[in-house]
Amino acid sequence: MEAYLEILDNILTKGEWKENRTGIDTIAIAGVMFEHDMSGGFPLLTTKKMFFKGIASELEFFIKGLTDKAWLQERENHIWDEWCNPKKVPYGNDEESKIKMKEERDLGSIYGFQWRHWNADYDSFDSNYEGKGVDQLEKVVNTLKKNPNDRRMIVSAWNPEKISEMALPPCHYGFQVTVIKDKLNLLWNQRSVDTMLGLPFNIASYGLLLHLLAKESGFKEGKLIGFLGDVHVYKNHLEGAKQQLSRKPLDLPSIETERFNSIFDWKYKDTTLKDYQSHPSIKLDIAV
Repeated sequence: MEAYLEILDNILTKGEWKENRTGIDTIAIAGVMFEHDMSGGFPLLTTKKMFFKGIASELEFFIKGLTDKAWLQERENHIWDEWCNPKKVPYGNDEESKIKMKEERDLGSIYGFQWRHWNADYDSFDSNYEGKGVDQLEKVVNTLKKNPNDRRMIVSAWNPEKISEMALPPCHYGFQVTVIKDKLNLLWNQRSVDTMLGLPFNIASYGLLLHLLAKESGFKEGKLIGFLGDVHVYKNHLEGAKQQLSRKPLDLPSIETERFNSIFDWKYKDTTLKDYQSHPSIKLDIAV
């Protein structure tokens, strides 16, 4: 995707160095918009190999409102391994804290919990939250079917009252759905953007969510738009970024979802990636 590579190039040519909580400095720019028309293919990066199974299983995790990282690990998804509920193990980037955080399975009231149980009191990953809090995602789905011209179809993961019990404050903190000329568009907001590791994942995840919402409501797939805040590349990702910029993008793949009944019954294995070709993966260390 040229739009992604333009963002990456802009950071490397115009970015400024700054410190952050991880101890690994970044080169950063402020305020960027990403835009992709879904008619051009599924927005999965081709300039490096992407883990679509991990993207899809995390989205199912969010849609279900789950908070147990063991659920992800059982599906060979380890993207949340390093974090946990800070009320059970306080955050720290020293080695002892990292080990304890990795061993704790409870992630706290992160993304999907807020999507499905906004502001409900949180106890543990194995508690029953049925009927508790506001089901923001269900409200959006119902509105899509009853009043698709509504401009209030918004889901927020940013809950100031509950941030202290989240493994991480949400980076992509909210999204809005709009329908214009029978096309469903999804616009997400992101405060902190790890451009090499996080952003390619976020683009594909929200692209998949757009696809599922379109199937749920019967609309065509429209535009995917990201409003990005602190957009950065970590110092230890610079060589990988230059390597990626040297590669020529390939044709985008497509996805196909079978046996679809409802977004709330959807499983990540129901969606298949088609005709995906990419350059080799680029090894990048994550900043905890």
